[in-house]
Amino acid sequence: MKFDLRGRFFPLFLLLFLLPPPASGSGGGAVSAANPHAARAGVEILRKGGSAVDAAIAAQMVLNLVEPQASGVGGGAFMLHWDGGAKKLATFDGRETAPRSADENLFTDEGSPMRWADAAADGRSVGTPGLLAMLEKAHRKHGRLKWKTLFEPAFRLSKRGFAVSPRLSEMVGKNREGLGKYEKSRSYFLTASGEPPAPGSVLKNPAFANVLSKVARKGARAFYRGRTARKLVREVKRAGGGFSVSDLRGYKAKEREPVCGSYRSYLVCGMGPPTSGGMTVLQILKMLERFDMASLDPMSAKAAHLFTQAARLAYADRNVHIADPDFHHVPVAGLTDAQYLQKRSRLIDAQKDMGGAAAGIPGCAAMRGGGPLEFPSTTHISVVDGRGNAVSMTSSIEKAFGSGVMTDGFLLNNQLTDFSFSPFGKDGCPVANRVRPGKRPRSSMSPTIVFDEEGNLRLIVGSPGGSRIINYVARSVVAVLDWGLDVQAAVALPHYVNRNGKTELERGTEAELLAPALRKMGHEVVISELTSGLHGLEFADGKVRGGADPRREGVTLFAD
Repeated sequence: MKFDLRGRFFPLFLLLFLLPPPASGSGGGAVSAANPHAARAGVEILRKGGSAVDAAIAAQMVLNLVEPQASGVGGGAFMLHWDGGAKKLATFDGRETAPRSADENLFTDEGSPMRWADAAADGRSVGTPGLLAMLEKAHRKHGRLKWKTLFEPAFRLSKRGFAVSPRLSEMVGKNREGLGKYEKSRSYFLTASGEPPAPGSVLKNPAFANVLSKVARKGARAFYRGRTARKLVREVKRAGGGFSVSDLRGYKAKEREPVCGSYRSYLVCGMGPPTSGGMTVLQILKMLERFDMASLDPMSAKAAHLFTQAARLAYADRNVHIADPDFHHVPVAGLTDAQYLQKRSRLIDAQKDMGGAAAGIPGCAAMRGGGPLEFPSTTHISVVDGRGNAVSMTSSIEKAFGSGVMTDGFLLNNQLTDFSFSPFGKDGCPVANRVRPGKRPRSSMSPTIVFDEEGNLRLIVGSPGGSRIINYVARSVVAVLDWGLDVQAAVALPHYVNRNGKTELERGTEAELLAPALRKMGHEVVISELTSGLHGLEFADGKVRGGADPRREGVTLFAD
């Protein structure tokens, strides 16, 4: 059953009644991903004896093909990996980097910041892709099947073609102007008359199949060196970008320390900087801990108020302090300290909106009320294998179809627009998230894994959604842990969001009904399209249950 939230109101009790029950399995492994083709590819690998990392790689390669607007080898990703045998959590950073030729004035024109739309559709927005390097690094540590095996599902589908989904057709239609700017993108995505491909029509990508074949045989170096690399650089330079073959050769994926903290009796873990997701999700949860969230109706004005107030405070810290830790000191310990967050939580008035929040730890390198735009064309994969290993991975090329620049059948990101366009704040201090050569732009991607008090897996979740990702993921955690919803019901809940500005309520859902009560509490309310893409796996009573956001085309499939 496919359930569409758009365009109508559903009371929560009716929403939960109409939703299909969460899919469940008994222990052979599961994949929750944004497209059925991708979930099937992951399950195929699990059934061959592959690990969670193996399955995630196979699913991601297929997503590049069938959901090209969201992610792919031309972009980057963050991955959490849980080793169920060793009881160890690792995190992998495959975020794109600015080229060596870039400086803090990359997105300024005669001293003034460029228009975001102009920058995003320009080759200078393309960062050095990190996805394949990161996947290879994770596979070397946690893979079980041969690397080349993981590319077989995507290779087959690229050669024989796949049926265009309604969402892909819709997204091409909405972005035809940008795709039409570059010849390779135009010829692949648009018909001769300039129309998007019709849903159900077959799309083949032999150029991408050739790239997959080379990478499968030779490893990620076939992407970062040689003919593919030279063609990639050539296309970026034609579009006005400045990165070189040496930038590709020099790219390094990194293993970083996870960010973990307690929430009630649970341990919540996420990815640390350069993404702001892990820290900010944890801050929101920790500031809600003193409130009896379990006693509240999830769609009550009080629940929405408390959640958005915690989000305000967390985003205030995020905007000031979080950037690439290789270039900027990020006070991770201070910002996630329990006593600090208890103090911040006491700023929440249960009856009144606080308005714009200030950062709790002063910092010179501040955005001071602004930040780069982040668009929701991202994807998330949640995987568990039969051995209890798990992956939570969020990947992206930034806005829909990235920069629009295409080479060898794949699109290139526009992730450098996640940097601040202004190198200095209004106070004259350098902005933490300013452009620097080799630097990784701040992200909001929030792959998350939650453990119960005995150290067992409880929840794997993540979402696309630009800078709103943090809100989506944090409230899904609250929905499962506090409100007792199953993971499918949790990811389908109507959204309320705050990024230290206006309170956004999801258009066409029960969330809109909260507007009068929230306005009485002082909120400035807007009604917005809040198209998350939450994908999660929940572990309870010896079962694995899956949740796929009904706002998109995702599914959860099991290897049992």
